[in-house]
Amino acid sequence: MLTAFLIFLSSLAGSFLQRVCGFGFGIFIMTILPYLMPSYQEATALSGFLSLIQSGIVLISVRKFLNIKNLYGIFLTFCVFSFFAIKFVSVSESNNLRIILGVVLIFLAMYFLFFSKKAAAKPTLKWQISLGGLSGVMGGLFGMHGPAAVVYFLSSEKSKENYLAIAQAYFVITNIYMSFFRAEYGFVTTKVGFALLYALPGIFLGIFFGKKIFDKINSQTLKKIIYYYMILAGIIQMI
Repeated sequence: MLTAFLIFLSSLAGSFLQRVCGFGFGIFIMTILPYLMPSYQEATALSGFLSLIQSGIVLISVRKFLNIKNLYGIFLTFCVFSFFAIKFVSVSESNNLRIILGVVLIFLAMYFLFFSKKAAAKPTLKWQISLGGLSGVMGGLFGMHGPAAVVYFLSSEKSKENYLAIAQAYFVITNIYMSFFRAEYGFVTTKVGFALLYALPGIFLGIFFGKKIFDKINSQTLKKIIYYYMILAGIIQMI
């Protein structure tokens, strides 16, 4: 029962963060799920399903702001890199992956905190390929492909509504894509199915509360909290 409650609680918090900031679900929940699920591989599968559901619900409400053409280049690149990353995860030791995850979390948090404004990505093919590739590797290995893609979307979209729409669309299609390969490699188990049931109420509650404060909270302050948490979580993963 304690595990079920923790899965519910972490899903609620991750869904809340994603609804307010447009990303962060995978980052948050993958610092917790590897300790709650029987294997790291099952944790990535569960994270992918939950992200797909959460983003799909939000996308429905903001679909009129979606510019689908801006997805093509980054998504195609993502497909190639994530395929090989998932294959690597299927034969890797979870302890080694957690160390890599810790390093990546710290690096990304430091980037967003100190360098993202100075090194903004431009909406060009070069940036789509480079950030799509990084997103694919992070999605396949860690179940958190959002940060790299968000760097691109923040620069390519005209408004926060456009950004929110394209980011959620990206998370939906990429998680559908990765879920097929995770199922093929045996990541999707009955325990993932039960955990999904525990998490769903948290997903809906997180979306509800996140929507309520979307226009009221200082999102920059919230993002900084997330990034500092990422640093702490990265350190914990490496211990």
